[in-house]
Parts: sequence; C-alpha cells; structure tokens
Amino acid sequence: MKNSNVKAFLAAILVIVLVCGSAFAIIYKDGKQVIPTEEIVPVTQKAEKTTQPTSLTVNFISVGDNLIHDGIYEQANKRAGGTGYDFSYCYENIADVVGEADIATINQETIISESHELSGYPQFNSPREVGDEIARIGFDVINMANNHMVDQGESGLKESIEYWDSIGTVTRTGAYKNEEDLNRVEYIESNGLKIGLVGATQYTNGLYLPSGSELEIIYTSEEDLIEKKIKDAKEQCDMVLVNVHWGNEYETEPTAKQRELAEKMAEWGADVIIGHHPHVLQPIEFIEKTDGSRTLVVYSLGNFISQQNTPLRVLGGMVKYSVTKDMTTNRLTIDNVSFVPIVTHYVRGSDDVKIYQLSQYSDELAKRQASRLDCSSFSVSYLEEKLANIIDTKYWK
Repeated sequence: MKNSNVKAFLAAILVIVLVCGSAFAIIYKDGKQVIPTEEIVPVTQKAEKTTQPTSLTVNFISVGDNLIHDGIYEQANKRAGGTGYDFSYCYENIADVVGEADIATINQETIISESHELSGYPQFNSPREVGDEIARIGFDVINMANNHMVDQGESGLKESIEYWDSIGTVTRTGAYKNEEDLNRVEYIESNGLKIGLVGATQYTNGLYLPSGSELEIIYTSEEDLIEKKIKDAKEQCDMVLVNVHWGNEYETEPTAKQRELAEKMAEWGADVIIGHHPHVLQPIEFIEKTDGSRTLVVYSLGNFISQQNTPLRVLGGMVKYSVTKDMTTNRLTIDNVSFVPIVTHYVRGSDDVKIYQLSQYSDELAKRQASRLDCSSFSVSYLEEKLANIIDTKYWK
C-alpha cells in the first residue's frame, strides 16, 4: 500500500474512534504511536446544590407514672390466656398518640426484675412484658428515678437497668450501673437534635442501696451533682430534658421546694422539666430565665395508669410540646404546648383496667366507675372542673 493510502486509512480510523466517543484512544501519526494529552469525558449532570436547614424541630410527648398494681398484671395474664402477659388492652386508646411523637417519655414507676416474685403495692415488681409493650407503642425515654426504684433491692434495680438496656429502641435515665455510667452524658437523638437527659428522685421510700454498691442514684438533695449533670449535658447537647420525682403525694399544688429546685435547674440549663410522684396533676408553667429564654415545667403529670381509687388519682395527662433550634442563632424555642387529659377506667379490678383520653370518655363509663371511687358526682363535667382548677385551660386539647 502506498504511503498516501496508509495516511488516509489511519485518518479514517481516527474519525471512527472519535465519533464513537472513545474516552481514550491510541493514535498513529506517520507510523508512530501518539498518546493524546486530553481525555474525552462524557457530559454529566451537575451535582444538585444541598442546603442546610435553617431550623430543627423535635415533637415530644411526656406522660406520668406507669404504676403497675397487681390487678393490672393479673388482667394481662388473663388476656394472654394464662401464659405470659398481654398489656395491649391497657394502652390501646393512647398508643396512636404516643406513636405520633418524635420522642415519647414515661416514668416507669415499677421495677422489672425477673429473679424476684411479681408484686404490687407497697414494693412493686412487674413482668417484663409491660416494658415490652410500652416500648412497642413508641416510648423512647424511660425514667427510672422514683421512690419505688429500690423496692427489690440492689439486685432488682440492677436487673431492671439490664432489662431496659437490652431493648434497643429505648434510652433509660435516672438509674446508673456505676460511677462511670453516672458521669457520662445521657442523651437521645432525633431529627438532628441531640437531647441530653437527667433523672433524679427526692425519695426511695426509706430504702437505700447497700454500702459499697456500684449502682448509683441521684437524689434531689444532691444539687451539686444535678447541676453538674445538667451543665455537662447542656455543653454537649442541643437541649436538656430533666425527669424529677418530687413533691407531696396527692397534692395538686407544687411545694416551695419543687419551685425552688425548678428555678435552679432552669438556670443551670434545663430546657424542659417533667415532674412525677404526687399521683395527681400539678400545673404547667414556663420559667423565664435570666438569658431571656424559657424553661417548660410540668410539676406533675399524675398517674398514666394505676389502680389507685380516688377521682383525682384516676385523672392524669399527657403533655405535647415542640422544641425548635434556630441553626443560625443556636437559640432554642419551646412551643405548641398542649395538654391531653386521660382517665384510668376500671370497675372490676383485674379484667377492665384501661386508659382513655378524656375526649373518649363518657358519662356512661364514669357512672360505672363512680361507686368504686365513692364519688356519686363523678362524670366528664366533674373531671373538666377539676382540671380547670389545676391546668391552665390554654394548654387543653
């Protein structure tokens, strides 16, 4: 083949390679190999721009004392056919409301310890199935700091901690395996917010851990420790939520000590304070802090479920609230506070214990429960009147 024909042939090959879009080709010129200095790169779409959110919001719901008297677990055993325990009936009326929240918190008033016999008042021990059920319906934060946490001694508390730690969907607060566990920052995360947790109790009913125990409990009298816990959590988290067991049983007004400690915890950095123990409702308030921000305080949410037997002790509540962090200013806002009243209803004691939202409750149901409560006027309007004397109606839902 003549030299001119060779050149024409090679030129034709080069055109074919280029037309086919080869990203890299070996080319011959005058019989010599030439490596191109640039790759032919196919056109790609430009990466979409990502924008950071200007704010992050978490929607909470908090409830009161999950107080499992023996009639409640006996009912659960019957509903499971005598083998195991089915607590779903107790909670089915409020399960959807709990599940809607990003974070749901509860005070687990009773210990769960499988090596001890089940028991009710005065020293409680509950089947693990009650914990399984409240985790299933959507509770995320389990407060263990309360006056019944040492009901089954050191071993009972240790087993209860281990039980809650075995459930991957919940975070415990208020009971600690050892000093290292006590000193860590407890937290849970949701929607990009890191939520610090602290749990403390005023009482343990005169029962205490033995000397030398590794387990730790925070008492409300240990203000230096509470201050450190709150400040450490505030430093490492976006917000701090405190569960505190305090006050006097069956009193609808917080004590001076409750108010004083609430003010201190707010200044230390607590953004939300949820109170337990009185077994009746106490007010919802905001504390105005010196830095211009506000702390939400719910002094007591009463009983979530129990078999206590007075009108005010079957009346409890769930409080909803939203916490929003402005990502530009780092300022935290607490709003959308709403109170959902609930009623624990039972007549026969070990087969019909159930929580109702007050909006679901009826005078017909109330009439059936009135004689057991020794209150002939017990009705929906009676409950609404009692509520109005405790919880500001602006928070009602």
